[in-house]
Amino acid sequence: MSEDQVMTDEVHVEEIPVDMVDGDSATEADALDDEGLGAPSLAAALEALLMVADEPMSTMTLAQATKLPVDEIEACLASLAQDYRDQGRGFDLRDIAGGWRFYTSADCSPIIERWVLDGQQARLTQASLETLAVIAYRQPVTRGRVSAVRGVNVDGVIKTLLSRGLIEEAGHEAESNAIYYRTTSYFLERLGIASIDELPPVAEHIPDLADLDEFLDSVSTGE
Repeated sequence: MSEDQVMTDEVHVEEIPVDMVDGDSATEADALDDEGLGAPSLAAALEALLMVADEPMSTMTLAQATKLPVDEIEACLASLAQDYRDQGRGFDLRDIAGGWRFYTSADCSPIIERWVLDGQQARLTQASLETLAVIAYRQPVTRGRVSAVRGVNVDGVIKTLLSRGLIEEAGHEAESNAIYYRTTSYFLERLGIASIDELPPVAEHIPDLADLDEFLDSVSTGE
């Protein structure tokens, strides 16, 4: 081997930086150390992620988000789920269909059902009350006739009353095939009466029903 070759090799060896050995791994590790978990604890991190999730999150997804091993994530999730059950919380953490998600505790079903029903029984708007009154006193009645009485379109209000269970369909008009509407037993229940015959009289507040029918017929025919 010539002297020039020896000198070249020595220079080559001396110029190799020591920190280039497994450089990529060292860089990733340093980045993770600098970044940190981003939460006070792993449990807090998992809770935060699950709170904003639109669908169940798999342990693999959670592991990727926290940059921690899957087995560590699984152990923490299982521990959280057990803690919630032991504490009698209003929610559970369950692993369903391959993903973790928060669910309302089964023990809290009664209050959830009551809250949902109360929401459905929220006050009706003035437009809804007026439309319901027309249907109650003129039933069975078509949507068109209700609109004629009120002088406005009632399509949206009819949908609301149907969804609340206060009115229902009651067949079709022979000539136009328009849907008839009538009040329901739930409507009677909410008013605390046994039948529509117990509705308070309103004769003093509206025209005679026969006259009203004649007027509506004339409006609908243009005569």
